[in-house]
Amino acid sequence: MMTQRRSRTFAVACLLAATATLAASGCAKSETTGGDSGDSGQEAQAAKTPDAASGPGCSLQTYGAPALDLKDAVVGFSQSEKEANPFRIAETQSIKDEAARVGVRKLLTTNAQSQLSKQISDIQDMLAQGAQFLIVAPLNSDGLEPAFKAAAAKKVPVLTIDRKVNSTACEDYVAFLGSDFVEQGRRAADAMIKATDGKGKVAILLGASGNNVTTDRTKGFVDQIAAKAPGLEIVAQQTGEFARDKGQQVMEQLIQSKPDITAVYAENDEMGLGAVTALKAAGKKPGKDVKIVSVDGTRNAVQALVNGEYNAVIESNPRFGPLAFATAQKFYAGEKIPENVIISDRAYDDSNAKASLGGAY
Repeated sequence: MMTQRRSRTFAVACLLAATATLAASGCAKSETTGGDSGDSGQEAQAAKTPDAASGPGCSLQTYGAPALDLKDAVVGFSQSEKEANPFRIAETQSIKDEAARVGVRKLLTTNAQSQLSKQISDIQDMLAQGAQFLIVAPLNSDGLEPAFKAAAAKKVPVLTIDRKVNSTACEDYVAFLGSDFVEQGRRAADAMIKATDGKGKVAILLGASGNNVTTDRTKGFVDQIAAKAPGLEIVAQQTGEFARDKGQQVMEQLIQSKPDITAVYAENDEMGLGAVTALKAAGKKPGKDVKIVSVDGTRNAVQALVNGEYNAVIESNPRFGPLAFATAQKFYAGEKIPENVIISDRAYDDSNAKASLGGAY
C-alpha cells in the first residue's frame, strides 16, 4: 500500500511538472483490482503538447475569476451518464481519488443519468451549494448553455472533460481535456485494415447522437477507410447509443439484414462486446469470422483480445483526475491554459493485450 501511495505521488508530481511546461506527461492511479499487473504504462494519461490551433490560452485574469486555493475550495463534478459503463466508473473514481489526494475541502458529485435537463439542474444545484470550481463531463456538445451562464454569473470557472462543447472557450468554459476523437477513428480504421487485409464488408456501431465523440470517431474512420482501403466497404451505420445491450440488439438485426458482414467497428467497447455476444449466439466466431475493432480500452475488451474474440482496441483514457486538478492548479497559479489539452491514447492488439491487461480499466 505504501509503495502504491509513493507511486501515485510521484506520478502526479510528474504530471504537474509536465502541464507546467505543456509537455507530454502525467499519470493516474490504477483503477484495476488484482490480476496481472502487466504494463503499468497503460495506466497513464499523458497530455500532448498543444499546437497553435489550441488557441491563445485562458488565464485566471482573462477569465475574470477570483483567486482560489483548492484546499479551501468546494469543487463540483458533473458526470453525464450512469456509472454502468466502465469508462464512467473509472472517470468518476479518478476525480474522487485525486480530489482527496489534493486535499480539496469538499467535492460535490452528481450524475445526470443521460438526461440533459438533469445535467443542467445538477450544475445549477452545485452552484447553489457553493461550488467554486466545476469539472463537467458534458452529455452533449450543445444544450448546456444555461448551466454555463449560471456558472459565469457566479464567476465560477468550468473545466470540460472527455466531450467537447460548442461554446466559447475562456468565456463559457476554461478548457477542454480529452482525446483527439478523429484520430481515434483513423487509428481504428488502420487497425481494421490490418485485420481484414483491407477487404470485406464492415458495419459501424455508432455512439450516441448529439456529441462530438460520435461525429469525430465516425469521420476519422470513414475518411481513412476511403483513403486507404477502397476494398473495405462500409455497408451499415447504426447507433448503439454507447450501450452494450443496444450494441447487441443492433448486431442481431445486422446479422439478419446483412449476413455477409465481415467486420464491425464499434465506437466504444461496450457496443463491441455486445456485438461479440450477438455473433456467438448466431454461431459466428467473433475475431475470426467477423473482425472487431472498438474504442475505449476497458478490461473486458482487452480480455476479449486475449481470448481471440477481438482484433484491436484504441484506448480512450478516462482517468482524468490528476490532469484535471493539475490543470486547475496551474490555472489558479496564473498560467494560461490552452483551449484544448489533448491526451495521448494507446492501442491494444494481439501483440500486447496480455501484457497490458493489468493497465486496462
